[in-house]
Amino acid sequence: MVLLKIISWIILIYGIIALIIRKINLSRLKLPLAVASSIAGAILVVLLSLIVVVGPQEVAVVTTPSGVRPEPLHTGWHIIAPWNNIHYMDKTVWVYTCANAQGEGEKPNSDAIWAPTKDGIKLGFDVSVSWRIDANQAPWIYQNVTENDGGRSGRYIWLEENVIRAKLKSALALTVSGFTPIEAYSTKRNDIQQEILQRLKSECQQYRIIIDNVDVREVYYNEEYEKAINAKKLAEQEALRLIEVTKQKEEQLKQATIDKNIAIEKAKGESEALKIKGQSISSNPKIIELEWINKWNGQLPTYMMGNGQGIMVNLNNK
Repeated sequence: MVLLKIISWIILIYGIIALIIRKINLSRLKLPLAVASSIAGAILVVLLSLIVVVGPQEVAVVTTPSGVRPEPLHTGWHIIAPWNNIHYMDKTVWVYTCANAQGEGEKPNSDAIWAPTKDGIKLGFDVSVSWRIDANQAPWIYQNVTENDGGRSGRYIWLEENVIRAKLKSALALTVSGFTPIEAYSTKRNDIQQEILQRLKSECQQYRIIIDNVDVREVYYNEEYEKAINAKKLAEQEALRLIEVTKQKEEQLKQATIDKNIAIEKAKGESEALKIKGQSISSNPKIIELEWINKWNGQLPTYMMGNGQGIMVNLNNK
C-alpha cells in the first residue's frame, strides 16, 4: 500500500511538472503524457487515500464527524471517507506478571501477591495473566479507557495497572482462602489456577477484556512459617528414625527370645537323654561293654593295667 501511494504521487507530480513546462512554453523541453499523468496521478492519490489497511494483529476504530463508529475495522482493506479518522489498536495477547524476584514482573521491585489460606497462613504467589482486548469491542475501549499519555500502549498499561492487577489480587485472595497451605503449595495448585481464571473472566467482562490464561508459577511461605515447617519436618524425620530403631530392637529381642527358647529346649532334651541313659546303665551294666564294642576301632591297646597289681604290661613285646 505504501509503495502504491508513492507511485501515485510520483505520477501526479510528474504530470503537474509537465503541464507547468508546457504552460511556460519551454519548447526545448517537452515531457510526454502531461495531461494523462496528471489525471491518472490525481485519481490514484484520491483512491488510495480512501483505502485503509488493517494488519493481522490490529483492529481499527473509525471516528466520524458525528462520533465513534460502533463497528470496528478488522484485518484487511477498507474504503473510508477522507473526513473520517482511523485509530489502530493492538488485539494481540498481553501478559501481566507479578513475581517475587526483582526484575521478573512488571514492577522492578519484589511484587508477589500475598494472600491468607484457609488456616490464616499467608502465602506469596508468582502469577502471570494472559489477556487481550475484545476486538469487537475496540470502539467501546477507545471511548472509555484513557491512553493516559502513553501513546498506543497507554490504554493497555492503564488496563493492566487498574483492572488486571486489582482484579487479580481480589480473585487470588478469594480463591486461596478456601485452601490449606499444603493444598495451595502443591496438590491443589491447578484447581486454584482454574478458579482464579473463572473469577477474572467474570470480573473483566465489563471492561471488554478477554482473559485467556492464569498461571500460578511459584508459591512462597513467609519466613516464620517456613521455619516452623522445617522444624516440623525435622521432628517427623526424627520420629521416623526412632520408630525404625525401635522396630530393629524389637526384632532383635524376638530373635534373642527364640534363640533362648531353642537353647532351653535343647538342654532339656540333652538332660532327658542323659537321664534315660543313666537309668538304662543302672538297670543293665552290660550296656557299657556294648558301648565300648561299638566304639572299638579293631586295634588292641598298647598298654593294659594288671588286675589290682599296679603293674603296666607292654603288649607289643614279642
